[in-house]
Amino acid sequence: MSAREEILKKIASILPPGREALREAEYDALPQHYQTQSNLTEEEILAVFTDRLHDYNALVHRCTEAEVAATIKSILESRNKRNLLVPEAIPVEWLPDGFEYTRDLELTYDDMDRSEGVLTDCAVAIAISGTIVVRHSVYHGRRALTLVPDYHLCVVHTNQIVETAPEGFRRIENLLPAPLTTISGPSATSDIEMIRVKGVHGPRTLEVILVSPDP
Repeated sequence: MSAREEILKKIASILPPGREALREAEYDALPQHYQTQSNLTEEEILAVFTDRLHDYNALVHRCTEAEVAATIKSILESRNKRNLLVPEAIPVEWLPDGFEYTRDLELTYDDMDRSEGVLTDCAVAIAISGTIVVRHSVYHGRRALTLVPDYHLCVVHTNQIVETAPEGFRRIENLLPAPLTTISGPSATSDIEMIRVKGVHGPRTLEVILVSPDP
């Protein structure tokens, strides 16, 4: 028996029989007066999400599905970037000509750290908190791919954005048990002297492309 299994067995022996079901019943009985459903239009939700991203110092661009590649090209040219890391199954039609794309096929952490940045899709976005949820797979990349590079360019479709956290968690339930990472702006932290430092636990720069359906 592993140490983890031994600890869980001891915890289970302390809890009275049926306690788990009782705890779920107690939780269901709690009053839930918080908002669980959005009353906003899609454009209003987009406005809230964009406002939160700006609060986090993330840069935001808007385009249609047909304009994704051109938008990415414009961003890379403005930042003088020539090569991005990408998940294995990133849509090829998003990748403009004239740049290099390194797919994450057993890249080392050093490879990621030396890169110019990463381009990914997302699974869900929550407007009220400005949170992007990445589901780690061949489509969005493994966890390290969104944490090690210093620059993250993320494509978010407007139909992936919900207003409230409960709506977001309901969508997230459909993504489990795959590992998830939640991103609320560029990585930053403050030490005991309250000196803000960027890029400690993830990318220093986050740039987001909001993609609407083609007209």
